[in-house]
Amino acid sequence: MTRPALIRIGIARSQVWQGVLIACLAAAAPSRPQPGLAVPQAQSDPAQTSQAPSPVVLDRAVAVVNKHVILSSDLDDEIRLSVLDPSGVGQGELTQQLALSQLISRTLIEQQIRQEDAQAIEPSQQDVNARLDQIRRQLPVCIRQNCASDAGWMAFLSSHGLTPERVEAYVRYRLEILSFIEQRFRQGIQISQQQIETYYRDTLLPQYTPGESTPPLDQVAQRIQEILLEQQVNKLFDNWLNNLRQQGDVEVLDPALASTAETPEAPSGPGRGSL
Repeated sequence: MTRPALIRIGIARSQVWQGVLIACLAAAAPSRPQPGLAVPQAQSDPAQTSQAPSPVVLDRAVAVVNKHVILSSDLDDEIRLSVLDPSGVGQGELTQQLALSQLISRTLIEQQIRQEDAQAIEPSQQDVNARLDQIRRQLPVCIRQNCASDAGWMAFLSSHGLTPERVEAYVRYRLEILSFIEQRFRQGIQISQQQIETYYRDTLLPQYTPGESTPPLDQVAQRIQEILLEQQVNKLFDNWLNNLRQQGDVEVLDPALASTAETPEAPSGPGRGSL
């Protein structure tokens, strides 16, 4: 109830209004039990109590990277998308710990890209389409499910809880990171002929059994050069990423994910299959 305006029209009338005001405030104020008098409690409806919905957790934060929140749903999304990564073939399903480690690294890289010229490394739609076509035609799990056809591709995505839009965004993002690494670390690295010959003699040839036909150096020299170049890039990139982790504010909120996610995943070196 709103307080009535007090109009000064004389002391007697003012006292009357004051009396009315006190009565109104007393009526509006919650009643207090008097000593010795029992106050009846409001009875709750059992039907309403049983029907009250319990709170549902839709998502939760598992880590914070320089004020960027990584959600539990992001981990699930990363695990689903791992089916498109050929490096994970034969290694089983990606764990939540490794998925979080990848997301932390990716977030740090993305933040660094945004601080620099992101437009210069943004992939074109043509590059994205070419990479998608390569996945559909060359990824072993896609070959088995006939992803080259539109019907097979849609069935493959549906079976893994993915959509064409989500996969395209994932491919675009991966190409952006690869372009960033190429521009930042690959330029200026020189591989000498001596390094190629040393790799061929000390690393490649010992992988063949005696009597097995070995490829001549001139046939594999270019691929060896690419492998050595990738190793140098990976080394520079890993050192740079470790510095980003040390300098950044990375906090893992879920103790079950902390031990593995706080350190970057170890890169896998190229082997005989890389040739």
